[in-house]
Amino acid sequence: MMGSSSTISTHAEKEEIDSRSIYVGNVDYGCTANELERHFQPCGTVNRVTILTDLSGHPKGFAYVEFMEVNSVRNAILLNKSILRNRLLKISPKRTNIPGLKTNYRGNWHYNSHFHFPARGRGGAIRPPSGPPPGSSYGYGKPPVRSRYPSMRYRPY
Repeated sequence: MMGSSSTISTHAEKEEIDSRSIYVGNVDYGCTANELERHFQPCGTVNRVTILTDLSGHPKGFAYVEFMEVNSVRNAILLNKSILRNRLLKISPKRTNIPGLKTNYRGNWHYNSHFHFPARGRGGAIRPPSGPPPGSSYGYGKPPVRSRYPSMRYRPY
């Protein structure tokens, strides 16, 4: 297994590497990189296996496998739902992250997640409105009426 010590600098290089890589989900927490490499060796030459861990060093249960050739990804996807350590693996092509796109907002908000709200009030940031975005019905008919003071419990009159 060969590793690359150079830093990936351009978005095109990242896309090229991701085109040769796969995502492997439902990986056993005790599984090693060597076991994953042996599992995917029939698909093609494995360049790198990355098992992601949390801040305390415990595995998260998924990994990325980078191959030397792009054709190996198609062969590896055929191993979807194969069994390793009594776990059914979920295998898909690795997607390339889009710079600036944030998907870590966990609220029940349906707008694009790249809007930023200024901090104000004692609660910190303004909460985004819940429910469907204005102008879209999502099967409800008219869009909801917005209050003049949507995030305040205080009613002036």
